[in-house]
Amino acid sequence: MELYLIRHGIATERGTYANDDERPLTDAGIRKTKRVAKRLYELDIRFDLILTSPLVRARQTAEILQTLGLSKHLEPSPYLAPAGSFTDWLNWLESWRSNGGTQLAIVGHEPDLGEWAEQLVWGEPKQRLVVKKAGVMGILIPQTGNPVGRSELFWLTPPRLLLGE
Repeated sequence: MELYLIRHGIATERGTYANDDERPLTDAGIRKTKRVAKRLYELDIRFDLILTSPLVRARQTAEILQTLGLSKHLEPSPYLAPAGSFTDWLNWLESWRSNGGTQLAIVGHEPDLGEWAEQLVWGEPKQRLVVKKAGVMGILIPQTGNPVGRSELFWLTPPRLLLGE
């Protein structure tokens, strides 16, 4: 199973909104995220489902991915909000895999995405992997069994490499 971890695009500065959950993407963030989504589409990457943090900036990123044809299905998940539960998400993933899911994108936040990836690959967070804004990380997840420490990192790229900047 392929899991793609995608960090939300560039958002307005912290402190510009009373509630951090409401910070949207900037115009530049929208443009760059669209360019990344188009490049992923050109690379023939598609998802059975895009699971997204409920925060505005992540939801906007996920909607751009969906609008540009990377998936027909988008679902918000409280597990992907900052400091969301990795254990609860793993339980959700087990159910999703058992129902035949093979291509999943999750749109979320740092440092959670990097820490979750490290747990999947190495079995524990090591504070080494970072997903840049609008960046993508790909992890191969075993189709059955606990994926923690048994998954394989196959792709980690910042948006500038996807876009040839």
